[in-house]
Amino acid sequence: MEQLTTSLAPPRQSQKSNVTSSNQQAAGSVAKRLSNELMTLMMSSSPGISAFPKHDGNLFEWAGTIEGPAETIYAGLTFKISISFPSNYPYVAPTIKFDTPCYHPNVDITSGAICLDILQDKWSAVYSVQTILLSLQSLLGEPNNASPLNPDAAGLWSNPTAFKSQLMKHFRPISDSA
Repeated sequence: MEQLTTSLAPPRQSQKSNVTSSNQQAAGSVAKRLSNELMTLMMSSSPGISAFPKHDGNLFEWAGTIEGPAETIYAGLTFKISISFPSNYPYVAPTIKFDTPCYHPNVDITSGAICLDILQDKWSAVYSVQTILLSLQSLLGEPNNASPLNPDAAGLWSNPTAFKSQLMKHFRPISDSA
């Protein structure tokens, strides 16, 4: 009787192979989502934003550019950014930083870190790379001075001449930083 019971039981899989299989499925679904977002971004007509994988075969590390919005102090300037997607994207926000120095109330001039609510506590899985880039572009012209990451920039924001002077002191065109 004992032999009959053990032969009817389903074969046991090791816990490790289940975890590996689960991680591979998750990475596959994230890669599929990122591929779809890349295609959407490439086909979009959103002016002044772009992003793409840094290297073939790695959809988790992207490079992008954001042009300053027209009729703002950033008009005519282009900033290079880096985007790192976590393995549990879109349930967790990507890490985005400015590679081009950006003098802005909500950007750390040294590290390039960005203080933007949708990249932190207001993150939602419905956001895409395109919506993030458009939000960053909008942030350039409309900073949140109530939550500055760069208090000096926040203090100068209301003085456009002084602000522009500091902005241009720190800015490095992409061709110079490549």
